[in-house]
Amino acid sequence: QVQLVESGGGVVQTGDSLRLSCAASGLIFAYYTMAWFRQRPGKEREFVAGFKWTGGSTSYADSVKGRFTISRDNAKMTVYLQMNGLKIEDTAVYYCAAESYGSGEQSVSNYGSWGQGTQVTVSS
Repeated sequence: QVQLVESGGGVVQTGDSLRLSCAASGLIFAYYTMAWFRQRPGKEREFVAGFKWTGGSTSYADSVKGRFTISRDNAKMTVYLQMNGLKIEDTAVYYCAAESYGSGEQSVSNYGSWGQGTQVTVSS
């Protein structure tokens, strides 16, 4: 049974940085495409960043390109999201997602395993 546990959320000010972590268990991590999604208040869950299981390719939502970086450590079975230059509009619950041999698609329906989420609040 795949389990994903996010951590690292908190309350920060605009321009600050934060690093989210997602520890995985119950899976062969190296064969999973990992991603971060977020759900802002009153909005649908949206793709933020993804790291494909093969080839090392990453992808980002336009809104976070140049500010956020996704990385993974297969030995630690952990995926990270480094968030720099945070803006008020980055306030959301951030979710880690995983899909075995995932193609890296950016839709919620392409991921079968989800964490419980971690709250990130950016204030002015």
